[in-house]
Amino acid sequence: MIEMQKKVGITTTVPIEVIYAANMVPVDLNNLFIKSDEPQKLIEEAELRGYPRNICAWIKGIYAVMLKQRDIDTLIVVTQGDCSNTHALMETLELEGIRVIPFAYSFDRDYDLLKLQLDKLICALGTTWEAVKKVKAQLDEVREIVWKLDELTWRENCISGWDNHLYQVSCSDFNGNPEKFKQTVEEYILNVDKKQELKNSLRLGYIGVPPIFCDLYQYLEARGARVVYNEVQRQFTMPFDTKDIVEQYRLYTYPYGIFYRLKDIKEQIKLRKLDGIIHYVQSFCYRQIEDLIIRREIELPIITLEGDRPGKLDARTKMRIDAFLEMLR
Repeated sequence: MIEMQKKVGITTTVPIEVIYAANMVPVDLNNLFIKSDEPQKLIEEAELRGYPRNICAWIKGIYAVMLKQRDIDTLIVVTQGDCSNTHALMETLELEGIRVIPFAYSFDRDYDLLKLQLDKLICALGTTWEAVKKVKAQLDEVREIVWKLDELTWRENCISGWDNHLYQVSCSDFNGNPEKFKQTVEEYILNVDKKQELKNSLRLGYIGVPPIFCDLYQYLEARGARVVYNEVQRQFTMPFDTKDIVEQYRLYTYPYGIFYRLKDIKEQIKLRKLDGIIHYVQSFCYRQIEDLIIRREIELPIITLEGDRPGKLDARTKMRIDAFLEMLR
């Protein structure tokens, strides 16, 4: 499908169609960090190099894991629409000799500004609009399979919240091989027993960035609840019916304001018949402030969970989750 060559690191979802069109392979450093054998050690390595303790663990993890990737010398950094700490991340990696390419989502979702950013990225990677459009058509076929998996989660109730999270979050880079990823998801769906409906009584939505906890979904399901809506992870799949790649990344909600995100969240709450919402916030992240807006705008019961470093749920968080689920019942 697509020839695999040079690897390019990314700090969050960017127009990966451009990277693949340039015969390069996108690598989501968040996934490398959280899937590593010792993510905690990566954070400690970043702190030993001078990163402050009161900085987001994801930023420190990306920094440390990038330094270990000898086969990646180029990084695309989202400088607007993600995290302001990526500015300093970009500078500290430039200090280590990494080529950094900035990419910015306009706050007001301006079409022309977003098209300009795509133009610059296409130029920086040495490809063309024609090649990018061709790759988009190929990747959309992969995305459609993951949309089906999501529907099986909330409509047919035969897929766990964790698997829903895992396959959707992987759409940020398709694990570096879209064709292989497509086959993996197709095989997974074929092996799903659609007659064996999951019996969890409580239907939850998860909003916010993907969790740094490793056992949240499993803990919920062991207590009779299941996540049937993963907000940001679903957005990584680009669930939009458009052939226009600029419009696709304009519809993508994560990089833009909270009120645009809330419109999508409210639609999915109604569609998926949710009982409650988990709002996950990362320690030291500005998005924590948005919790007060979310609580005023969403009528469902909400529990806000804060995570700092990778690992299992702590005892206090488990107690809060237990009380929240009991209240929903």
